Amino acid sequence: MEEEIDFDDLEATVFGALEGKLANISNRKDIDEYISKIAKSVQPVASKADLDRIVKDATALYPINKYLEDEEVEDIMVNNMKNIFIYKGGTGEEKAPEKIKSRKDLNLLVSKLKMFATSTTANRSVFDIHLPNGSRANIVDSPLGADVTIRNFKGTALSIIDLINSGELSYNMAARFWIYAEGLRIRPANVLIGGMPGSGKTTLLNSMFSFFRPEQRIVVIEDTYELNTETQENCVRLETNSEVSMADLVKNTLRMRPDMIIIGEVRGVEANDMMTAMNIGKICMGTLHASTARDIITRLQHAPMNINMDIIPLIDTLVLISQVSDNNKYVRKITQVSEISGVETQVLLSDLFMYDYKTHKGSDILPSVTYRDTLAKLTGYPPSEIIIEERRRAKVLEKLNQMGVRGLTDINQFCKEYYDDQEKALKKIGLQNLGTLPR
Repeated sequence: MEEEIDFDDLEATVFGALEGKLANISNRKDIDEYISKIAKSVQPVASKADLDRIVKDATALYPINKYLEDEEVEDIMVNNMKNIFIYKGGTGEEKAPEKIKSRKDLNLLVSKLKMFATSTTANRSVFDIHLPNGSRANIVDSPLGADVTIRNFKGTALSIIDLINSGELSYNMAARFWIYAEGLRIRPANVLIGGMPGSGKTTLLNSMFSFFRPEQRIVVIEDTYELNTETQENCVRLETNSEVSMADLVKNTLRMRPDMIIIGEVRGVEANDMMTAMNIGKICMGTLHASTARDIITRLQHAPMNINMDIIPLIDTLVLISQVSDNNKYVRKITQVSEISGVETQVLLSDLFMYDYKTHKGSDILPSVTYRDTLAKLTGYPPSEIIIEERRRAKVLEKLNQMGVRGLTDINQFCKEYYDDQEKALKKIGLQNLGTLPR
């Protein structure tokens, strides 16, 4: 007589046994095979139909699957069994019609998510998770049941041209960011991007990957993987965990011969190691929670960062991005671009762009002075040539957009050609009359 299997108990046991085991398996076929293998070891008499059902159910994250597949949904918030909220770009938060019906259903959903857990706290009440589609989830256990927050991953990373088309920034500002990211081969800028949670800091930073030179060795450090680094071959991705802090990883990068260090979020003592890296000639970029450029300076100077005011000018540029209300829609806008121009009684800021919240407009970005002069000194180009090159790059981005060259990797491919042979690359897109930088 065949042994009767309680399928619900079997699934719960299998998913529990798989906690954290799938975090480092990226191939879907390998994931399915591993789940089937564990299910068979838990219940040797399980039929193939049972095993296939377990494999299928493992990725059936009801009732949030449809939101994970919706690219307009940026965040999914499961407030235990009480309700579910989603956040959509342009419209903001809204309550979903679905909710988790029982504690058993909630535990099953959480068990499925925990199979992909990358880290947990010592008391195992907080979990960080990378889902196979690239989304990241955070789970906090509580007496009322687990609360789940998922930052939804866009299947295609937004490029700088996508951000131009959304109205977040202009071609001229994007060209400035191109100069900051590439530095005319000699000296990219040290850049911090500030903004509040969900404002688009990481998206903007990620869009600048298209501009990085291919020969650069880049070390990326994040609490949880978010940045898309596919454009860079010589790139190392590091992630913090309960044993290795952000400060540990930033300090260790100096032994890895980086040309550029990207810090997903600067928020603690690692800021000191970031400034040390800048001081010995490494280029650093990162994000930081702040609402104005002055807020960034204040955060850097106070605990837990405690950066000496005199070395803050090692940072070249501060960029602020915000979600603003425009015609009853929430849209992302660059709201401030400032260069650090020195220190007197306080850190001096040269504001190159400011967004006017009343008129919902910003003037075009003013010419760079401090960073441009640094670049002129190091490259030998007169400041006027750097200004001309920036305008040239703005026209290039506009032309690429007109030609439909808008993807992160497609823009990066053109940039590589531009760096190799500027004249040939401009001719390829019909802009040979723009001239080139002097050789």
